Amino acid sequence: MAGSGMWRTKSVERSIADTDEPGTRLRRNLSSWDLTVFGVTVMVGAGIFTLTARTAGDLAGPSVAVAFVLAGIACGLAALCYAEFASTVPVAGSAYTFSYATFGEFLAWIIGWDLVLEFSVAAAAVAKGWSVYLQEFLVSIFGTDVATTLEFGSVSFDWGSLLLVVTLAVLLTLGTKLSSRFSIVVTTIKVLIILFVIAMGIAYIAPENYTPFVPPPAEGGGETGAGLEQSLFSVLAGGEGSAYGAFGLLAGASLVFFAFIGFDIVATTAEETRNPQRDVPRGILGSLAIVTVLYVATSLVIAGMVPYQQLATDTEPEGRKTLATAFAHNGVDWAAQLVSIGAVVGLITVVMVLLLGQQRVLFAMSRDGLLPRGLAKTGKRGTPVRVNVLVGVVVAVAATFFDASQLEEMVNVGTLFAFVLVSAGVIVLRRKRPDLPRGFRVPWVPVLPIVAIVVCVWLMLNLTVLTWVRFLAWMALGVLIYFVYSKRNSVLGREEKAEATRAGD
Repeated sequence: MAGSGMWRTKSVERSIADTDEPGTRLRRNLSSWDLTVFGVTVMVGAGIFTLTARTAGDLAGPSVAVAFVLAGIACGLAALCYAEFASTVPVAGSAYTFSYATFGEFLAWIIGWDLVLEFSVAAAAVAKGWSVYLQEFLVSIFGTDVATTLEFGSVSFDWGSLLLVVTLAVLLTLGTKLSSRFSIVVTTIKVLIILFVIAMGIAYIAPENYTPFVPPPAEGGGETGAGLEQSLFSVLAGGEGSAYGAFGLLAGASLVFFAFIGFDIVATTAEETRNPQRDVPRGILGSLAIVTVLYVATSLVIAGMVPYQQLATDTEPEGRKTLATAFAHNGVDWAAQLVSIGAVVGLITVVMVLLLGQQRVLFAMSRDGLLPRGLAKTGKRGTPVRVNVLVGVVVAVAATFFDASQLEEMVNVGTLFAFVLVSAGVIVLRRKRPDLPRGFRVPWVPVLPIVAIVVCVWLMLNLTVLTWVRFLAWMALGVLIYFVYSKRNSVLGREEKAEATRAGD
């Protein structure tokens, strides 16, 4: 342990040693293939099924493909830093654990609290989207309106989301390896659907839909890119709004970044990997490379199939039907129905892996005493049952009773903040502990991590003002909890007090 108080750090050796603590030991049974599947599982689904059309229609126009490229570059830079950290500190908790070893307890808590926001809100939002697709699927089968959301006065009860979250929470409690096998089957199905969209959609591309590739800025900022919905960067630069034009393209990149969220979850499973120094970097970089190619190809096809004006939110209320909308516009209804079925199947595993990431972060924080230690107890199957139940209940309540479908940007700002700290942490740990064995090393340090930081901050500035207000409010709540509970109950903090007492004697 180094430092004192809120700046005390937890050594890499101590973090690794804690993985063998009786009663909180996770089972090591994952391979690089399992990790790649987890990464592809969570990334292919949420963004490509729900964001492409809305981003093209409201912000970027046909240049949505460039937005995906920019977001992919940012993720690629951060992924290199995640790969080095995860191969050096193969412990559950991802950015939280990395920050504890480099910046100290307070910033580790902040990033852990930030990851709670990222994973729980994302899981609830995608579960709500899945429920919408489930309703459409049931209607296509039975021919009558089968509602997955029931209204009881002023209270909405989304039984579709509840069913999904509870089922997945039980599956994760039964074992991570079982979850991985289930993911392989579902991921194969939805990747085939994406490839079908690309292959068949090419035949319906109209070249004139790509013109203008970057639409001119909307007059008056546009309905969806003005006021608090305007990007922070466009406000600082004196722009009228962030609908179309250069500001729209940049805002679009910040929004579609949501589609890449998930590769960092691979790092949270490092403690359950048989050979983390080799397999975690492969899983992170491999899954990111696969989905980037799929995203760019799909967005190019969709932008060519439909005029971007017809994908705007005000003209296409069900904007989450990204791929299905494109085929329906061209009169290929059977293909649109097939894509909707693919979304029902595909979003299942997105929610599952988001729940997995949330559970592992809370598990690591509980083991360190920043949350109640009892949550870190593992069951006979080597999974943290209590954390699984807690996460399942919280996400189920949020997805069942609250509208989480408009919170993608809150997830983005939290994730980008984590990327900034991880990238900076690589530089700090290289200087503090050059002796540590690293299964993967980021090239061109400190240049590449600095570029990663700049790119991530740039994307953060292109999120809306309202997103920043919500994010800062959440962080303020986290700071309050740290000083009221976590600082006093920290395992390192108690050891620090015990050492001071012995020194006084």
